[in-house]
Amino acid sequence: MTKGERDTMRSWVLHGTERLQGAIRVPGDKSISHRSLLLGAMAHGTTEVRGFLRSEDCLATLHALRALGTEIVEPPEGCVRILGQGPEALREPETILDAGNSGTSLRLLAGLLAGRPFFSILTGDASLRRRPMRRVVDPLAAMGATLLGRAAGQFPPLAIRGGRLSGIAWKTPVASAQVKSAILLAGLQALGETSVTEPTLSRDHTERMLTAFGVVPQRRGTTVSVPGKARLAAASLSIPGDLSSAAFFIVAAAARPGAEVILRDVGVNPTRTGALEVLAAMGATITQERERSEGGEPVADIHVRGTHLRGTTIGPDLIPRLLDEIPALAVAAALAEGETVISGAAELRVKEVDRLSALAGELAKLGVQVVEERDSLRIVGGRRLRRAVVSSRGDHRMAMSLAVAGLFSEGETRIQDVACVETSFPGFARLLLEVAPGCDIREVGD
Repeated sequence: MTKGERDTMRSWVLHGTERLQGAIRVPGDKSISHRSLLLGAMAHGTTEVRGFLRSEDCLATLHALRALGTEIVEPPEGCVRILGQGPEALREPETILDAGNSGTSLRLLAGLLAGRPFFSILTGDASLRRRPMRRVVDPLAAMGATLLGRAAGQFPPLAIRGGRLSGIAWKTPVASAQVKSAILLAGLQALGETSVTEPTLSRDHTERMLTAFGVVPQRRGTTVSVPGKARLAAASLSIPGDLSSAAFFIVAAAARPGAEVILRDVGVNPTRTGALEVLAAMGATITQERERSEGGEPVADIHVRGTHLRGTTIGPDLIPRLLDEIPALAVAAALAEGETVISGAAELRVKEVDRLSALAGELAKLGVQVVEERDSLRIVGGRRLRRAVVSSRGDHRMAMSLAVAGLFSEGETRIQDVACVETSFPGFARLLLEVAPGCDIREVGD
């Protein structure tokens, strides 16, 4: 039996609690952590990163950059240092670069490698090898790189021979920060300006961080542009807490009348706060305190007071700003009075798993009435959740969302396949016990 097979046999056994109270810090933002490594490797000088998320996904990016010749120091005090010498110092890797489960690693590395004049191969685990890549393959090929993959470049592994790129004006059919960032990373190495136009604005962490590295992108509506052959200067970065990680605790506290939980030092970038707006529409009492800016990113403490939630509608216009939070919001919908409709979420079908199908199937086991359609979920909440054996299906956000549901269920909830949580949120179970001290959560083998 392989280590991976043993890991999938790990489960949480959870008994809920009526009490939710406390103040915690969630780990550093995953999206920002990835980008700090990549831009630090492209910059000239030593970039210092405080609050770096040491999750499996971010470490996949770190290990890939080391394989490309970038020196990265991880001293005991936790401040990661990237000794950048510019993209021209990157070298052809001697081995295949493994992104693990991280779509961000694979897509953004593809953008970086498209500009380098050597051969490389990117792959990932079984889940990542099923995720679509033509969205990055097509624009990078149009810029002059050669990319080959399974099904005419649709799926990894991706073989890349880069170099001699020309700037491009690219329109993306779907708002995607990963696709946009891959094109921009390639564009920084190309001849001439590169621009990306999205149907709606996706996360703008790359644009904000580029400014910290001395390259200021130009923004016109949903179009962002970067200059070619740009020289990045090393930066000092402080990474805020990840709002997507905080969302699980925000939902748990918001749905429990009498609860009071504070999430310290969380990034509240407006391209990420759609979940807070939805919860406010559901009647949640959420305030932002000690608002400030760190490294170009807005940061605040999020104070949540529990109440009775009500159903709402989440339309396509909001989806790009809360895509990763939909599993947690689906649990909020299950706990709220009335009906919640989530529409325009077809993008969830091509995440780590088909999250629409997974949410419908696993919430139904808990006694929730869910109707799944092509790009939507209709959830009727207000019933007491029942004890059940559920599965993450190998998806980290599913595992943590089901743990939140377990806090509210009658009796014991067993969540199978929880090793995947390490990809984004090491220490989740420990923090859950901090804010839910009456909760019993144990990790067991299946």
